[in-house]
This record gives sequence, structure tokens and C-alpha cells, in this order.
Amino acid sequence: MAEKDNEKMSREEAGRKGGEATSKSHDKDFYEKAGKKGGEATSDSHDKDFYEKIGKKGGKANSDGDNN
Repeated sequence: MAEKDNEKMSREEAGRKGGEATSKSHDKDFYEKAGKKGGEATSDSHDKDFYEKIGKKGGKANSDGDNN
């Protein structure tokens, strides 16, 4: 869908292209650091109940045979 007849790129396409560009210009270490920062931010902004709830949801999904 890219820029045909003055059409703008969709958000989906822009996100995909941005993700591909990022993956080409960054290595595993970049993603590890970003994940660690995200985990720390989540930990700072959520309490024990949050982790208990998502743990239960994950356990239920796995026991139901879901792969997600």
C-alpha cells in the first residue's frame, strides 16, 4: 500500500517497516537492554496482585492447551 497516488502508508505497514529497520541496525544486546528496562518499569508501576493475576491467566491458558 506504500505511497500510491498520494495514499499514506498504513500504521501497520509503517510499524512493520520500522521494526525491520530497527532489527537490521541493532543486535541482540540492544533488545536485551530494552527488555530489561521495560521489565523494570513494569515492576516499578505494578504490585504483587498484578503479577499474581497474569500468572494465573498464563497458567489457565497453558492448562487449556493454548499456545499463547
